[in-house]
Order: sequence, then structure tokens, then C-alpha cells
Amino acid sequence: MEGEKKMTVWGLVVEATTGAGERKHTEANVVAHIRGSRSDALAELERRARTYSPEHPRSPRRRRLLRDGDGFLLVVDGAWQSFVTRFTVAELLEDSAAPVVPEPVETPSEPVASPDEPDEPDEPDDPDEPDEPVDQVERYADGVPVRPTWLGRDDLP
Repeated sequence: MEGEKKMTVWGLVVEATTGAGERKHTEANVVAHIRGSRSDALAELERRARTYSPEHPRSPRRRRLLRDGDGFLLVVDGAWQSFVTRFTVAELLEDSAAPVVPEPVETPSEPVASPDEPDEPDEPDDPDEPDEPVDQVERYADGVPVRPTWLGRDDLP
């Protein structure tokens, strides 16, 4: 598909200080993916940074949000220590766990019967074969049944 421009995917990364004292360290998480322009991703990142409530400190005394290049820096002062949270927007180049997007499949058009040939009658249904597939269980997108098959069974302890 020439001429089709692929939209950029941006990862919104939050690096937050966790723990306290000797166990204080920084953990990073990709909190969302934004498809579109860099400015769209930065706008969403800013919205999240402004509403973010860090775990530490428990009793914040001062909160400062700063813009820094490709993101934001949140510094929250506690009674004895300051805690920092960095918000970064970064272009997603590769994701080993990304869901597979199926390629579009062209469906062949229905063959048109010529007026010279009579339509053949359909074969009679096999009485042993059910009309509908046996597995008519409602499932989530990942294939897991919405209602477990064991739920409501009387023969289970």
C-alpha cells in the first residue's frame, strides 16, 4: 500500500521513586501508548503528570511540576526527603509483546451463475451434524470464556 503513511506510536513512560530510606529506588513503567503526533502525546503526558499522585511522600509539603525536553519532572518534597517522578514521551520502535494485527484479506466475490446453468440444489443437511458450532461460549478477546464452564454445575463438590 504505497503512499499510506504509518502513524507514529508514542510510549508514555513514568519513572517514579519507590520505597524509602536505604530501599529507595526508581521504577519505570510504560503507562500508555498514543498513536498520532508527538504534540498529541505530550499533551496527554502533561495531563497525566498534572493529575499524578505519587505513593511517596505520604504527607507532601511542596509539589513542583517542571517541563523538561521530551517530558515533565514532578518533585514532591516530604517531611525529610524529596521524591521525583519523571514523565517521558518516547517513540515506540519495537514491542516484542505487541498484539498481532491481522493483514487485511481480500474476499473473493461470489461467483455469478450463468443464466444457461440451473442452480444446483444444496445438499441436504446431515442430521448427525449440528446446525451451529458446538462452542457457542461467549469469550473475551484473548479467548478466555466470560463464564467458566464449571459455574452452575450440580455435579461438583
